[in-house]
Amino acid sequence: MLQFWGRGSAFHSDNNSAFYVDGSNLLLLDFPMSSFHKMRKAAADGITSNENSSNGISSGAISSIKHIYVLVTHTHSDHIGGIPMLIHYAYYVWDALPVTVVAPSKKVAKDLHFLISHLEGCDENAYEIITADELTKWKAKAIPTTHTEELEGRCYGYHLTIGDKSVVYTGDTNTLAPFEPYLKKGVYFYTEIAAIASPVHLSAEQELEKMLTLAGEGVHVFLMHLDREDEIADMIKGTGIQLAPLAESFLGNDVGEGAKHGQQDPLQEKGAVSDMNSQQLLTDIFSVSHELYRDMSQAGETDHMKIFTHLTELGRILTESDRASFWKWDKGTHTLWTMTATGTGKITIPDTTGLVGKALSEGEVIVTNDPYNNPYFNADVDKKTGYVTKSILVMPVANVKGEYIGAYQVINKLGGDGTYDVREDCRRLSLAAMICGLALESEVFLEESHTDKLTGLRNRMGFFHDFDKKYRSYIENPDADLALFICDIDKFKRVNDTYGHNIGDEVLKHVASILRDHKPEEGDVYRRGGEDSIMIMPGQKMDDGAAKAEEIRAFIEAHDCVTDTVTVHHTMSFGVAEFENDKSIEENIKVADDKLYRAKEEGRNRVIV
Repeated sequence: MLQFWGRGSAFHSDNNSAFYVDGSNLLLLDFPMSSFHKMRKAAADGITSNENSSNGISSGAISSIKHIYVLVTHTHSDHIGGIPMLIHYAYYVWDALPVTVVAPSKKVAKDLHFLISHLEGCDENAYEIITADELTKWKAKAIPTTHTEELEGRCYGYHLTIGDKSVVYTGDTNTLAPFEPYLKKGVYFYTEIAAIASPVHLSAEQELEKMLTLAGEGVHVFLMHLDREDEIADMIKGTGIQLAPLAESFLGNDVGEGAKHGQQDPLQEKGAVSDMNSQQLLTDIFSVSHELYRDMSQAGETDHMKIFTHLTELGRILTESDRASFWKWDKGTHTLWTMTATGTGKITIPDTTGLVGKALSEGEVIVTNDPYNNPYFNADVDKKTGYVTKSILVMPVANVKGEYIGAYQVINKLGGDGTYDVREDCRRLSLAAMICGLALESEVFLEESHTDKLTGLRNRMGFFHDFDKKYRSYIENPDADLALFICDIDKFKRVNDTYGHNIGDEVLKHVASILRDHKPEEGDVYRRGGEDSIMIMPGQKMDDGAAKAEEIRAFIEAHDCVTDTVTVHHTMSFGVAEFENDKSIEENIKVADDKLYRAKEEGRNRVIV
C-alpha cells in the first residue's frame, strides 16, 4: 500500500512522509522538506519502488502525473515544510502541474492559507486548498486526535479507501482511541510510535501490546515517525508488526542494508548535514542576508523584531542547528526573554537561571552535549512540547563597550555526530552574534530615548512613537474603540515645597508604579511631563476608561507613599476622553486635558467624563 520517503521523527534527516500513485494522481500524506528534495530529484532520475509493490514512482514517471494531492495532518514544520517548495516547483518547473493541498478541517485550512499565501513563489494560481470533506477521491475522512498543546483542535489522522483497501494513517498523536473504531481485520494501519516517552507521542513501551493484539486480529500494523528506529525494530522482531516500508531505491542508488532494516538518528550519523553542499549553504546565507538588507532598507522606521528574526535564522543556518533563539538581558527587571526563537513561543526566565543565565553571569560560551544531565538546563519546555534537546551552545552577546546585553542560543546540532564544537561553531556563530549585538544595542538606545529616567514610564517621544506605530490601526479605523485619560497629582507643588524635591521624586515614582500595575495589557502609560501622565486603553469605550480611572483614583487615595523619612498622603484627578478619528492626536489630548482642568476646578480627587 503506502510507501514512505522517510519514516523518521523531527530530528531525522528523512522526516515522516508517505506517498501512493493512483493512475495519474500522486497522493502525498504530509510533505516535509526532505521529501521535496527527493521528489525533485525523482522527477529527473526516477524513483524505483520496492519490487513487491506496484504503486511506487517508477523512473521518469513524474511526467505521467497529472495532479498532486497533499493530505496534511497538522502544521508542524517537519510535516508541511516542503509544501511551499512543491507548489513553487510544480507550477514553474513542471509545467503548471496542479497541486491540491487537503486540510483536515477549516481551521487548519485557514492556517495553511495564511502560511502558503505569504511566501513568495506560491502564486495563487499554482495551488488550491480544500478540506477533506471536499475531497471525493479515496473517500478521505479526517479523524481528530490530540498531539501538542499549541495544536489543540488542529491535529488529525485520516481514514482512506485506496482501491479495495482500507487505510488508517494516524499522523502524530498521543492516543489510539480516535482510530480504534476503524481498526478491523484487513485494515492497513500506519501509526507513529516513539521509544522516548513523552506526553505528545505514542510510547512504544505503553502501546506495543495493544498493537500486538491488533496484528493478531488481522490488522496490518506499520510503524512510522520513529525516534530510535533500531530499538523499535528490536521490539517488534517476530511479532508481525512492521516498520513502514521505505521505497527501496532512490535515484538508482540502493539505500543499503542498514536503511532497509532501520534508520539511524541523523544526529548519530557522521556528516549527515555537515557534508551539505557548500554552495547550498552559501545560498541559504545569502538569502537570509538579502531579506535582512531589504527590511533594513525599507522607508520609514525599521521593525527591529524582523531584523532579529532574520539574524536568528542566520545563526541557525551557520551552525547547522535545528533551533535558535536570541535572548535579551533586561537588567532592570532581572529577566531574560527571547526576542526571537524558532520552534517555540516567547520565553521569559529570571536572569539567574538556565544555561543562558549561566553564560551571561560567567561571560563565557557554554556548550553541553548532554543537557538533561546538566544542572543548569531547564527541561520545562521539552516536557510541555515533547521536544528532545540533545545539544546546546550559548554565546553571550556584548555591546560596543564590552558589556553583555544578550545571548545567542542554538539547539540540536544537525551535522557530524550531533555535538557542538566550541571553536568551530563559535567561529561560525560569531558573525550573527556580532550583528545581533549591534542591533540590540540600537534597540536598547531607542527604548532608552523613549523612557522617562525617573519613573521608568514611556515619555512624550515614546507616546507619539506609539501613536504612529502601536495604535495606528485604532486611529485609522473609525469603528475601533480607544479610550484615554490624563491625570496629575493634586497639589504636587505643595509636596515639593513641604518635603523637598527628593520626596517629590519618590511620590512620582510611587504613582508611576501604580499606573503601570493598572494599565491594560494592550495599552500603556506615559509621563507627559511634571506630575502629568496619560494612559492609553485600546479597545475600550468612554465608560471603560472612566471605570479604570476611578479604580486607580481610589487605589491611590488609599495607598500613601511611604519613604524612609516620611509618609505622604496624596490624591489624583483625571480627565477621560474617547479617541475621535476626525480629530488630531493633539486635539484629542486637549479634550481630555480640558476635563482634567474641570476636575481640578471642581475640587480635585475626582474623575471627569
